[in-house]
Amino acid sequence: MSSLDRRTFLKTSGGLLGLAATGSLAAGCAEADAPPAASPASTASGWSGFRYAMCNECMQGRPWAEQCQVISEAGYGAVEIAPFSLVVDYGKNSVRDFTAADRAEFRRVMDDHGLACVGLHWLFTPPPHGLHFTTPDEAVRRQAIDYLKALIDFSADLNGPYLIFGSPGQRSTTGGSTVGEAKRRLVDGLAAVADHAADRGVMVLLEHLSPDQTDVVNLLFEAREIVDAVGRPEAINAMFDYHNTTGELHGFDRLIRDYADYIKHVQIQEMDGRYLGTGNAIHDYAASFQALKDIGYDGWISLEIFDFEPEDEVIANESMRVLKALEAKVT
Repeated sequence: MSSLDRRTFLKTSGGLLGLAATGSLAAGCAEADAPPAASPASTASGWSGFRYAMCNECMQGRPWAEQCQVISEAGYGAVEIAPFSLVVDYGKNSVRDFTAADRAEFRRVMDDHGLACVGLHWLFTPPPHGLHFTTPDEAVRRQAIDYLKALIDFSADLNGPYLIFGSPGQRSTTGGSTVGEAKRRLVDGLAAVADHAADRGVMVLLEHLSPDQTDVVNLLFEAREIVDAVGRPEAINAMFDYHNTTGELHGFDRLIRDYADYIKHVQIQEMDGRYLGTGNAIHDYAASFQALKDIGYDGWISLEIFDFEPEDEVIANESMRVLKALEAKVT
């Protein structure tokens, strides 16, 4: 998928802007106006600093070894993988087609460049085609659940502990469903993979997405509801993405403190989706980096961008410069 195609996908894969969920999982503006009480912050006494990763899809088409080299040389410690990019680049139909030897080779290349694997994101971006996680079509939904299990295996085999569940087009309302019905199917589907995820040592993290991308789970409040409804936080949890906070009523630092227990991973970019340094992140994100330090966050902060210009090395290096500048402001 080219950068233009992916930007088009982002613009067209979302659903309606409404938050009119019904039933026990309903979450609207009234509820969002009264967020949960702040979770007890983790002690920061043992905090060992931020760890930075980079998502690989902006380098799709380059050999895997070159992708890892760019990420490593820019100073990142891990790579976060969009599985569709590898599937396309290697001429496969799905991650199931990667053999044990293929998976070992992916690990070897990361190891050779001193990189850990964060895990996977953009889980259901095709190929394979036709997957949908919240559709009323039970057969299609079962295929999506089964593929999520295959992705859990793929991530575990690459030593990746997290699966970031964004995939707006594959979880938005469809087939006449309401948002509430889609949320209940989302809970059921995540519950169906929880045992497998726990067995493989992988955590599926539900991503809150902006309303222009999907109508199912736009707020951290809603992500928390889904995680709590599944009731398997060791296997199903949530994360934080700067770009997807446009519907929130509070600032980044307040959100991070309020949802500290549900932030197992962070994705970062400028608010317009470009690489760091092209906007105001160096100023606007400073308080949130302090909040991350204050809650003792020791997970990865992954660069995920949606505009793939200019060259990969510029994206990686300029973004790292901003990350280090933000880190320097932390007291």
